Amino acid sequence: MRYNADAESDEGETMTIERQSQTVKAGALPPDFILPDPPRIPDMLQNAQTRRFEGALDAYFKRRDDVLVAGQGYLRHDPTNESEQYAPDCVVAFGVDAEAIVSRNGYVISEAGKPPDFVLEVASKSTGRRDYTVKRDGYARYRAKEYWRFDKTGGRWHDAPLAGDALVDGEYVPIEIIQDEDGRLWGYSEVLGLHLCWDDGFLRFYDSAADRFLPDPVEMSDIAEEAEARADEAESRADAESERADKAESRADEAETHADAESERADAATAENERLRARLREAGIEE
Repeated sequence: MRYNADAESDEGETMTIERQSQTVKAGALPPDFILPDPPRIPDMLQNAQTRRFEGALDAYFKRRDDVLVAGQGYLRHDPTNESEQYAPDCVVAFGVDAEAIVSRNGYVISEAGKPPDFVLEVASKSTGRRDYTVKRDGYARYRAKEYWRFDKTGGRWHDAPLAGDALVDGEYVPIEIIQDEDGRLWGYSEVLGLHLCWDDGFLRFYDSAADRFLPDPVEMSDIAEEAEARADEAESRADAESERADKAESRADEAETHADAESERADAATAENERLRARLREAGIEE
């Protein structure tokens, strides 16, 4: 489900999604049915952003097998309905069969049993305006609990650098966004239990319980390299300590051998003196 896609078009985006409830029931599709890939518009900037925050969320939820973190595949009620053209940059859903959803190559609400809990769109020049207009209304009709938007440019393609909406009585209500003294923008996602932060053109997720930003794949790679370097350094120190211990043991063995030799020589000298005294006594010579 992860690939570069921007499938939305004006045609069909304002459809009444509720009518798509005439969908196939879960399990009615053949097991090998796969949704088509949405049309792809290359956008290296958008893809780089998506890979970073998806990697951070993947790692954060990796211990749970009922959490889906994916994106850029179709989100549909009916997998065969070509008028459903929404392809979010990121969806997060809890309590679902993540493997089954990925195998479909898209999120089918009728099969998953629920809409996604979290939807996020990353601004691009070609689809930015639709993200905060048509798609905002569409994801509300899909009943996605939260819909977030991120614009690296600071609001040139979206209506705001960072914006979020929570579903209340079937409609989206804006989530409060605050700006700190460093110019970072913050909003809290109740469904994720994480803060979203617009930080100098990057989207980051902050875990207040751990008091840290979730590391993205680049940072995780740096952390792994640092940990490996520390492990190598510790191993080198251990090897050096072991070598010093071996040398100390060798010196101790040499000292013991030397002491044994000295003791043997002393014993031999004592025995020779005794033999000499004995011969003198036999000869009647007093000492």
